[in-house]
Amino acid sequence: MGLGLRLINRVSSSEQLDRLHLRKATERALRVGSRNGFRIATSAARRFAATRKLLAPSRLPRAASDPQLFDLSPSEEQRMLQDAAQRFAMEALRPAASEADSSCAAPAELLSGAAELGITLLGIPEELDGAGTESNAVTQVLIAEALAQGDMGLALACLAPSAVSNALTRWGDAEQQTRYLPSFAAEHAPVAALAVQEPQVLFNPFALQTSARREGEGFVLSGVKSLVPRAAQAELFIVAAQLEGVGPALFIVESGGAGMGLSTEPAMGLRAAATARLQLDRVKLPATALLAAGDAAVYAECISLSRIAWSALATGTAQAALDYLIPYVNERQAFGEPISHRQSVAFTISDISIELEGLRLVNWRAASRADAGLPFAREAMLARQLAAEKGVRIGSDAVQLLGGHGFVKEHPVERWYRDLRAAGMLEGMLLV
Repeated sequence: MGLGLRLINRVSSSEQLDRLHLRKATERALRVGSRNGFRIATSAARRFAATRKLLAPSRLPRAASDPQLFDLSPSEEQRMLQDAAQRFAMEALRPAASEADSSCAAPAELLSGAAELGITLLGIPEELDGAGTESNAVTQVLIAEALAQGDMGLALACLAPSAVSNALTRWGDAEQQTRYLPSFAAEHAPVAALAVQEPQVLFNPFALQTSARREGEGFVLSGVKSLVPRAAQAELFIVAAQLEGVGPALFIVESGGAGMGLSTEPAMGLRAAATARLQLDRVKLPATALLAAGDAAVYAECISLSRIAWSALATGTAQAALDYLIPYVNERQAFGEPISHRQSVAFTISDISIELEGLRLVNWRAASRADAGLPFAREAMLARQLAAEKGVRIGSDAVQLLGGHGFVKEHPVERWYRDLRAAGMLEGMLLV
């Protein structure tokens, strides 16, 4: 690193740059290159190692609730966290969304600001330097909703590492937790991603093409994962693979191993999340890489919790669309009066509001059942189905109500439409 700094100083002080009118371009290249170089050096220097001993894995206790009372009203603490996330979404995410969508990357300072909110800490027990005191799927749903009101792609970029820390908290053993979770509670937490999605038509997360088989004392993984958020910077992955003789299972995979490759994969939506394709060519893993001993129930729970998270992002984005539409149709004039005076417009706005509330309540119910330790796969699937059908419909109606304005990038509804389509078809990436 010292040699690199000396080289940068020598190049930047050269008089040849001024004579050739290359100073600005060179300084910009050096600035970007040095920033990326330091980021790579920091990631390369990180070594995941246990910093303490646990006699048993640390789990967050179930949220206290009255089984006779059905109440989805957020607590005062949940509202405070939601308000903080919403302020960040509107003040930081929303202004940066258009540029991030165009460049297919989230600004580093914005991601640092999201980390300072402590989103990841909520899913880590206090024994491992986190801030979690009980199971908090509802709280994380509220935060995801709030962030998505700023931008779904940026929200995904901010929340992707917490999917890995949440999985380790829920299903990791004592050794896995002490090896990885303290890093997520540190000042510079690692970038991480949950990789489930595969480049298949009508992808089914329970029929994976990525394979895992036992070899010696460990495992060998082969396959392709698609649309992995922030994969180029990720230091840690949890990869879903079909374990030979067992079924779908989750594996902890550290980046940089032999046989791992990455290629950029910008998509129709969620472009700010810098999605990429992860190739696994006979990647060798130790026996300790298997999460929850390959328990099929754990994998099914992971998929359901992921679907709840996606429904939360769809809810937040749909809320942003509704909040944008109401003043627009009240201010937009046609034939001497606001277009909201037309019944077709008013009824469409009403339908959006009704469907949005339905989606929100079904999703909250699924999350609350998960927190209470009750079966929630059915409710998660219902929320996912509503997000797929109603989310896309809301995005399409938003574009339609803006007319020609809905088709241009001057207004954000075209981006929300593209992002909302993702919520109904993607698996993994997120976990509450």
